[in-house]
Amino acid sequence: MVKRGSIVTGKSEDQAAGILPDRMIKDLFATGGITAKLAPVEGQIQPASLDLRLGSVAYRIRASFLPGPELSVADKLARYKLHEIDLTQGAVLETGCVYLVPIQEQLDLPEGLSASANPKSSTGRLDIFTRVIVDKAREFDQIPQGYSGPLYLEISPRTFPIVVRPGSRLSQIRFRSGHPHLDDAELTALHNTTPLVIGSEPHIADGLAFSIDLEGKGEGAPIGYRGKPHSAVVDVDRPGAYEILDFWEPIYPRGAAELILDPDQFYILVSREAVQVPPDYAAEMVPFDPLVGEFRVHYAGFFDPGFGHTKDEAGNLMGSRAVLEVRSHEVPFILEHGQTIGRLVYEPMLDRPDALYGVDLKSNYQGQGLKLSKHFKP
Repeated sequence: MVKRGSIVTGKSEDQAAGILPDRMIKDLFATGGITAKLAPVEGQIQPASLDLRLGSVAYRIRASFLPGPELSVADKLARYKLHEIDLTQGAVLETGCVYLVPIQEQLDLPEGLSASANPKSSTGRLDIFTRVIVDKAREFDQIPQGYSGPLYLEISPRTFPIVVRPGSRLSQIRFRSGHPHLDDAELTALHNTTPLVIGSEPHIADGLAFSIDLEGKGEGAPIGYRGKPHSAVVDVDRPGAYEILDFWEPIYPRGAAELILDPDQFYILVSREAVQVPPDYAAEMVPFDPLVGEFRVHYAGFFDPGFGHTKDEAGNLMGSRAVLEVRSHEVPFILEHGQTIGRLVYEPMLDRPDALYGVDLKSNYQGQGLKLSKHFKP
């Protein structure tokens, strides 16, 4: 039986559904649910997720693959790998190539506990496409209940070549008991208790819908950034090291509040709404919704408990904008100010985390507006 505040140890009809907080992730390390040769480093365990560390070798592979229900990742890797790259001194991963890297952490999940993975926020904002793969997987970024075995990270830099090394953290994993997604009625009730959207009425339909801001903060302020091809490399472990204009073209408002997305170009944009995630909940952004247009929104989808949950001097919630990594598919596409562009789905935590996103962790993106990854100078 699962109780609020406990680790999942078995199945029960009244088993609690929710996301494991930081304290329970630490318990998984202590009980062997997560193993690694090296102990977790500071900041690796987040309020509702665990950062995954790269191992010491990367494999350049011919193409992305899934192992399918009968094979291990190693079985497929032996067939599709082109060459092996030693990461111990740092190595460059080139754009347009696909790599597979064994992860330092391995899993031996208790019955009833599953997991999902997502790129970290800084990974998504660098246009690094990552997906976790496990043995006998039928889909990416999904770890089935009770999984026992290794983890692998598929990495494909899209705009900038990157430097990585053992211990680099590009992806994160979230552990889940049951199927805890809030339905629209539950989400509406939550918003009526603690506003999820600040300063406007929520649009709740299969999650919390949000729209795009193409008006910006006024004259002289950009409304977004477009990645420059053929740039220098970005070392993923060097925050604050790079000049913005060496890698990004600022986009400024010109007349109508709209933007034409060029096919296969990468954009950093921002939501019109300020949103917040209450301390007892976690959220995830739906990465692509064909109902709103032929483009992908947000590679990095996890929103931790406490995101945007800051208050002004009067005690009012302030919220944070959602920064959006956007790429159009196949054809040019026109975005207009206020156009619906994605959805957030919310899930309850099994218990409140010991540390919340924001002040507790000195988080990089709390209270954000339009903001590039932490690798670029202010």
